[in-house]
Amino acid sequence: MSFEVFEKLEAKVQQAIDTITLLQMEIEELKETNNNLSQQVQQSQSNHEELVRENNSLKEQQHVWQDRLHALLGKMEEV
Repeated sequence: MSFEVFEKLEAKVQQAIDTITLLQMEIEELKETNNNLSQQVQQSQSNHEELVRENNSLKEQQHVWQDRLHALLGKMEEV
């Protein structure tokens, strides 16, 4: 009788060990996924910042060209 109880206990312990092992593997996979996603977020932020800088630069260039165009149009009206 006690041998059967011991076998059931041993089976439950082994099942618990297997479950813990699987959960540890899943945790490692999730950590790796999290690290990859963090890197992607950092890259996206960097790309966004670069695009914002480029956009600001292009807006400045546009304003310079508009000012030049207005100046030329003003000179043409004077003539």
